[in-house]
Amino acid sequence: MSAPFPHFIIIDDSQLDCFIGEKIIQITGKLSSVKTFSQATEAFEFIKNSDHKVDDFITVIILDIQMPVMNGFQFVEAFEELREDIKSHYAIFMFSSSINENDKNRMENHPSIRKFYNKPISKDIIASIIGSL
Repeated sequence: MSAPFPHFIIIDDSQLDCFIGEKIIQITGKLSSVKTFSQATEAFEFIKNSDHKVDDFITVIILDIQMPVMNGFQFVEAFEELREDIKSHYAIFMFSSSINENDKNRMENHPSIRKFYNKPISKDIIASIIGSL
């Protein structure tokens, strides 16, 4: 049975950005759940080891580009190595406070990245993301 609204995962090394993003998503009322990670490695392990048969509704990943240990692009590269039956449950949206031309070009090489948004996250952006699913 499908969830009425998507699940959300926020991956950002800024605890403040995670908190604000979580609150904005919750305010929309259009979510099934929201989980935050300050380390992309932890988020990747969570996704890799999750039971993806629980429901078939999509999980939106809000992903910061610039993070220590594993940055957003390294996360996407690891994610794209996962089995298709796992990847099909997720939609990745990248966020950054600054992006250079090289990052824009790198995004085009990753089919799992749906869209890029400038920070900060907003209710309008969340509405746009939900509308694109």
